[in-house]
Amino acid sequence: MNSKTLIVPCSGIGKTYGSVAREGAYVVTEDLRPATTRLVPLSLVVLGDGEIRQALAQSRAVAIDGCKLACAAKVVAEAGGTVAHAIQVLDVYRRNPHLKPHGVAELNEGGRQLAQVLGEEVAGLIDVLGEEAPHA
Repeated sequence: MNSKTLIVPCSGIGKTYGSVAREGAYVVTEDLRPATTRLVPLSLVVLGDGEIRQALAQSRAVAIDGCKLACAAKVVAEAGGTVAHAIQVLDVYRRNPHLKPHGVAELNEGGRQLAQVLGEEVAGLIDVLGEEAPHA
């Protein structure tokens, strides 16, 4: 199994919670856990990109969904990937109702803060996955 965990965010273009999902994925892959994660665009999974399919077959994934439809988690599983964790922005928002997101192209401060909290939660999941990994 590959050492990097794949982060697959929602592609809910035009939706506030989709924007939070993507921004949260950037927080994890660029700021909090760049050495142990890799961002995978959902569109490449949907299109059946060969390199992405191979990565999914060799790695665990964390799916970040903007809504209860759970498209990211479903598409990763349908593509043969292992969804180690599926997290939904709405659940994170329910735990942090003071961080009310607005906007799509550009999130408001509440949305940016919610994306940060989401990223931190995903980073915690990544840490747990690392502890569960078999050691050589």
